[in-house]
Amino acid sequence: MRKPLLIVLIAAIVLFIGSSLVLYQKLQQRTTEYTTLQADEQATRQRYNDAINEIAAIQDSLDAIVLGEDGARALATELGAEKSLSQDRGEEALARISMIKAGIERARDRIQALEAQLQESNVKTAGLEKMVHNLRKSVAEKEEIIVQLTQRVEELQTQVTGLTAEVQVGQQTIQLQAVTIQSQAMQIEDTRRALGTVYYTIGEKNELKDAGIIVGKGGILGLGKTWKPSGQIDETRFTPLDTDQERVIRIPAEEARIVSAQPLASYELQPVGDQLELRILDPQAFRTVKHVIIMTD
Repeated sequence: MRKPLLIVLIAAIVLFIGSSLVLYQKLQQRTTEYTTLQADEQATRQRYNDAINEIAAIQDSLDAIVLGEDGARALATELGAEKSLSQDRGEEALARISMIKAGIERARDRIQALEAQLQESNVKTAGLEKMVHNLRKSVAEKEEIIVQLTQRVEELQTQVTGLTAEVQVGQQTIQLQAVTIQSQAMQIEDTRRALGTVYYTIGEKNELKDAGIIVGKGGILGLGKTWKPSGQIDETRFTPLDTDQERVIRIPAEEARIVSAQPLASYELQPVGDQLELRILDPQAFRTVKHVIIMTD
């Protein structure tokens, strides 16, 4: 009786040990699977957080493009207020647009890289997909702004080119008119000077006679002659006087008389110290005779 009971007991112990080993192995397997699952969940959560952070960074960069000091919105406002655009300002505007466009290109590349990472890591949620969709929509809107800004700059530059040509034509016209006006003014001045200028000479009787400027008429035996202009003019002996500017001829003598035929009422002789002054009272009448001959005694 004892021997069969011992055998049953031993078999039960062996069975228990075997069952325990199987259960232990299953427990180890479940523990390993749980640890792996936790690691995968943590990695997935980290990839999700990284995706959220990248989306936020991309959105910030896009907001900076529009809201920054050198952003598209400020540039659009500035260009909208421009009445004309110089070549330097046009190049500056295009350079700024290029910088904004480069920022948008970088944002698009980051979005594509983010989508590829999400696809590889199988992190797909409706929230993430909506965020990425909004990013793409924001990029598209800013690209449209860039297109409008570029067109605006090109239009303004075209206007400036036309205005520049008009200004050049206007400047040439003004220069021609200025030259014409200057020439006309010179002609008018020459005419005025010619009309207003008389030529005078001063000398004693014999000096003027020997020069052929005056001749004696009448008289008997050289006495009582009347001295008149000979009509022969030696311009080198006459001095010009612009009667519009100067109306006094100083005569270095105490006595003198006008031999030429100026109207008597158009002038007067006044003593000044030991000299005389011929004062022109009526320039227009005085210069009806262009050459003034003054004979001193």
